Amino acid sequence: MNKNKIIAIGCIISSCFIISCAAPKAIEQTKDTPIPTTYTGSIDSANVAKMAWSSFFNDNKLTALIDTALKNNLDVLTTIQEIEIAKSKIRFANGKLFPSVTAGIGAGIEKVGKYTSQGAGDGSADITPGQLVPENLTDLRLGFQAGWEADIWGKLRNAKKAAFNNYLSTVEGRKWVTTNLIAEVANTYYELVSLHAQLNIINESIALQQKELEVVKIQKEASVVSELAVKQFEAMVYNAQNLSFNLLQNITETENKMNLLLGRFPQKIEVSEGFTQALPNSLEVGIPSQLLKNRPDIQQAEYNLLAANFDLKSAQAEFYPSVNMGGSLGLNAFKSKYLFRSPESIMYSLLSDVAGPLINKSAIKAQFATANALQIEAVYEYQKTILNGFVEVTNQVANVKNLQSSFQTKTKEVEALTSAISLSSELFKYAKANYLEVLTAQKDAIAAKLELVEIKKQQYNSITNLYKSLGGGWQ
Repeated sequence: MNKNKIIAIGCIISSCFIISCAAPKAIEQTKDTPIPTTYTGSIDSANVAKMAWSSFFNDNKLTALIDTALKNNLDVLTTIQEIEIAKSKIRFANGKLFPSVTAGIGAGIEKVGKYTSQGAGDGSADITPGQLVPENLTDLRLGFQAGWEADIWGKLRNAKKAAFNNYLSTVEGRKWVTTNLIAEVANTYYELVSLHAQLNIINESIALQQKELEVVKIQKEASVVSELAVKQFEAMVYNAQNLSFNLLQNITETENKMNLLLGRFPQKIEVSEGFTQALPNSLEVGIPSQLLKNRPDIQQAEYNLLAANFDLKSAQAEFYPSVNMGGSLGLNAFKSKYLFRSPESIMYSLLSDVAGPLINKSAIKAQFATANALQIEAVYEYQKTILNGFVEVTNQVANVKNLQSSFQTKTKEVEALTSAISLSSELFKYAKANYLEVLTAQKDAIAAKLELVEIKKQQYNSITNLYKSLGGGWQ
């Protein structure tokens, strides 16, 4: 075969090789998500999310609990290990960019059949002058081996970038876990404060009802009221006592919920008497664009998107030829006394190859399709996270405002019903009101007082949740 034919065949093979290695195009998907410029019409950029949690919460018992949770919470500790895993993946991906060099030592023995081409050749050859090749041939090796894949198409570099962005994602994930943990500890704390306040209301009511029960019993002896009135007053006392038992159980369960958040076994939780932290008249929510930087879950979604983009590029590079180079250098002999005899014992090799997929590419096509779908999914997750953040802030802003109005009206209701209790009790003494009116007044007043405490708790929860929704807590 002449030279021109060889060149022509080589060109044809090379063309087919290049064509066969053509990579499919990725589906372009934009991450741009336009968001409103304001939540409530205000364009003030001041944002309470910039405030550290230790300053935002000024109840010493609460801040002590939060501090314990940040040190011992198992979810937080888990995220720390996820960060370490991500760091290791970066180091692994970075190591693939550089040549690998290994050192080794080996020994072996070989005996081939005498009536084979190798056996016949060895039987008639001198391994050293005057010494035939032994029948049992040992093989001693000492040396280095090296290998390296030239990252021409950026496959390895993009894999490293993907690993780095995954690492950043885990860092933001830990921040988001921290933000949620702080909010959950605070809300659980306020739940405990609320339960203790409600228990105090019930206990005070029981004491009052027992006094009134004694009055009714005296009136019954004087034939002012019937036995029915006595039994209904007794039922009211028993009902209040039952409520206290339910509250005690709720306190125990809420304390254990808190202990779980703190990463410890059940024990009593100390809380302040009542809601000691002053509620702010208003919270500075800033502008929606700040969510992109303040909320760790949005940052995490963005890093996941970047990682998915680099994974897609790396998968795309699998369709292109890979260039690998390798070599070895060392000493090789059949006896130890010859192993360090130079240059006879020196052995070396140097090779390189270019390889790429030709016919069966289903595996790398599937890998590319998966990476492409994950990249598109990451875009949608990013957009969804932004939308969810905006909705959460908007809901909590409205919640803070509406709960403030609800608390004001409920306070007036409690004041009116408290006056009704005194009035009905006084009228009952002089037979100007029946016992049912007294019972109704007391029942309504207790319910209203419990509801008032519940609304108060919801107010504290709402400012906590707004703080979390804005991305506060991880600083």
